[in-house]
Amino acid sequence: MTTRLWSGGLKGRPAEANEESTAAESPQGKGQMDSTDSTAQATAGISTIEQTVIQNQAIEAIRLCYDPEIPVNIYDLGLVYDVAVAPDAAVTVTMTLTSPHCPAAQSLPRDVEMRVAKVQGVASVRVNVVWSPPWNPGMMSEAAKLELGF
Repeated sequence: MTTRLWSGGLKGRPAEANEESTAAESPQGKGQMDSTDSTAQATAGISTIEQTVIQNQAIEAIRLCYDPEIPVNIYDLGLVYDVAVAPDAAVTVTMTLTSPHCPAAQSLPRDVEMRVAKVQGVASVRVNVVWSPPWNPGMMSEAAKLELGF
């Protein structure tokens, strides 16, 4: 059994706020949006569907990151605990390393940040490296365990 600490949770608007909005009719004519409606939409952020799309694309981008000493991507190694996308399209990646003395401690978080920043729709990226819970081989995906002979 694989333990995956990635929560997949999204910070987003309530479900009822995700329904398609319709243009409010203004006294000037049909189909024109009232300026207060467009301002409200602009500050509301992206929909939860867009957040999920960005989250999935960010995970695929992270799957291109490898520890130079291990032939498995860091997502399948279980080093990524969470990928969260906020309504303003800011992505926060919470990850760890195999040990505090990992030779790739400087390069891996930077690589994650650069790759996620290239995902279409991402406004900003923050990578948090945490040490709790500590990484252990039980956090690897089944594919990673097979690749590494576990």
